[in-house]
Amino acid sequence: MDLHHPILKEFPEYRDTIRYLKGSDEHFRKMYDEYHRLDDAVYRIEEEIDFATDQELEELKMRRAKLKDHIYHMLRRARHVWPAAHGSAPSESGTPAA
Repeated sequence: MDLHHPILKEFPEYRDTIRYLKGSDEHFRKMYDEYHRLDDAVYRIEEEIDFATDQELEELKMRRAKLKDHIYHMLRRARHVWPAAHGSAPSESGTPAA
């Protein structure tokens, strides 16, 4: 069983949107990085590489779940605001390419 839950695996249909936001939105990139840091921490505890109390593990999982939910909403919003995030790059004016 794979214990890691990377965003690209969780939301494969948003691959282009994720790539776009990571390169253009600092807030998204920070959340994305924090999510993966938490995911790695949970994995290391579950694999008994690192140790934590049950409460600490549950708190990490809750923070990870909240970040995942927030990231998902940002992905959905980005796809509606900038539909080209699902396949093509913006023009130099910042609007979607025709």
